[in-house]
Amino acid sequence: MSDDFSFFTSLRYDVALKEVPSKGIQFAGWNYHNESPLYMLDFHRDRILRAALHWKWGKVVEQLSGNDGLQQLAKAAENAIGASGTSPLRLQIVVTKEGEMTYNTSSVPALEIGNLFPEVLPAPGTKPGPNQPQVPPRVTVVLDSVESTRSEYTHFKTTNRTVYDDARARAGISSISPPDALEVLLVNDEDNSIMEGSTTTPYFWRDGSWITPPVSSKFSRQDGSGGNDGTSRRWALERALAVEREIRADQLVDGEECYISNGVRGFRAGIVNLKKAAT
Repeated sequence: MSDDFSFFTSLRYDVALKEVPSKGIQFAGWNYHNESPLYMLDFHRDRILRAALHWKWGKVVEQLSGNDGLQQLAKAAENAIGASGTSPLRLQIVVTKEGEMTYNTSSVPALEIGNLFPEVLPAPGTKPGPNQPQVPPRVTVVLDSVESTRSEYTHFKTTNRTVYDDARARAGISSISPPDALEVLLVNDEDNSIMEGSTTTPYFWRDGSWITPPVSSKFSRQDGSGGNDGTSRRWALERALAVEREIRADQLVDGEECYISNGVRGFRAGIVNLKKAAT
């Protein structure tokens, strides 16, 4: 793979998030302690910083470290959107080795606060409450037909997205596909375990708990699933909404309910469709 890459992270910009402190959602973390429209910004900063430390991108480390780095990132992101940002947006922050940042936006649907900061993830067959992920949307989740190899580019979020782009193409997901319709799961070629979704973290119900594929704290060729340490994933684990546990592709059940999450669309219900595998 080419070394010509940048780091990036995608997060939700939503002025409705400014109401989190007044609603008393103390477990919302960054968004409770800051009247900010930027969803889990501190976790996104941390993810970029871990990648910068791994690749020894000193300028990025210096720029983003500490509370000052976080506050400067928040200010720069909001300034990049400007006063026109009144509707929910997907905000992509791209960071070069020299610390240069670009900001790209696109529209996303409005969401209930329970999709962004759920108190719990309801068990399968349970009707969601007001502070839980609402349905619809319900996303169809399929398996990739080709196994993938873990690398630094699957552990960290970079613009080198070949593995993910190929999986999405095989599943028939394109840039013009409805974003709430379909997700594809990557499968590790070493042990047939689920790595992650192409743009999401998956959660499966096993033995009375939601489980999600394990991710090593640092890049490893042996430990963990080989997938990315997502921001919403980190939030769910810290809130004990899920636990880490390996799950193989052949342990999935056609028609089983699941959840998927990411830093733009929060937590959404899904259903596994093994009959519609990527080709």
